[in-house]
This record gives sequence, C-alpha cells and structure tokens, in this order.
Amino acid sequence: MSDENKLSGADEFQDPLENYEPRQFDDPLEQALVEEEIGTIRHEPFTTISPDMPVHEAVKELAALHHACLLVAENDRLLGVFSERDVLTRLAFEYEEIKDRPVSEVMTSDTIYVYETDSAVASLAVMALCGYRHVPVLDLNDNLVGIISPQRVTEFLQHHFEQD
Repeated sequence: MSDENKLSGADEFQDPLENYEPRQFDDPLEQALVEEEIGTIRHEPFTTISPDMPVHEAVKELAALHHACLLVAENDRLLGVFSERDVLTRLAFEYEEIKDRPVSEVMTSDTIYVYETDSAVASLAVMALCGYRHVPVLDLNDNLVGIISPQRVTEFLQHHFEQD
C-alpha cells in the first residue's frame, strides 16, 4: 500500500492556525505591550566603549555622562555591559590594583539582550525577571542598535496610557 493510501481523514494534517482568532484587547496599553515591537521604545542614544578601554577611563566616562551603564562593543557587536553595579561590586575594594586593566576584565559579559523586533513586553520581562535596569537592543543581524532603560519604558507606557 502506498503512503498516499495510508492516510485517512483522521491522519490528515490539521493546521492549528486555520481557525485562529487574533486576541482582542480591552486595554490599549496591554495591546501596545504585546503587539508593538521594542523598536518603538526609544532606545537611542546610547554610549559604547571599547573592550580595551582602561577601567579608570570607563569609570570617568560613566561619571561624566551621568549614565548608569556603558555598552562594551566592537564593530557594532555587543561584548558586554559596564555598569555602576560593576564599579560597586567588582572594583570598589581593588580599584587601585585594576584601574589600568581593560574594562573587558570587569564588565558583565553574559549580557542578556532583546531584539528590536521582540514585543515591547520582552524588555519589561528581562528587567523584572533578570534584575537588569538597562537592556541592550540588537537588530536581527546581532548588531547593537540601542539600550532600553526604565525611563524609556516609562515614556512608552505614559504615551500609550495617555491615549486611553
């Protein structure tokens, strides 16, 4: 018996999306969080530094710019994040010994990021579940294109809350 003859009506492929009804939202803010992409949240400007930058220069850069973190990148590729938290937890007690070493030795290198095409709620999930206040944003080619911060998320939420 051929494979074609073996298929009965019960064995035929049923497309699970055949009768898909898009979710209906009562709340425009909830709809924006689920349906809008992260790219609609302001994720620029952002500051990058080289992985070879000495730690003391990176600390000065953080202070001068009044930023909570700097993105460590090379050729638009995210390598890590150097943040105020890194300064406090990794540098505070041994600053004199490591201030001239490259920032790549003290940065957070296992960086969690989002793609600009992810839903806006993905940035909130990373912040809430992983404990990061700042989340790098990559394009689909893994190039660094920005950073999401609590302030920027708040602006997004306010914009959509005001539309209600």
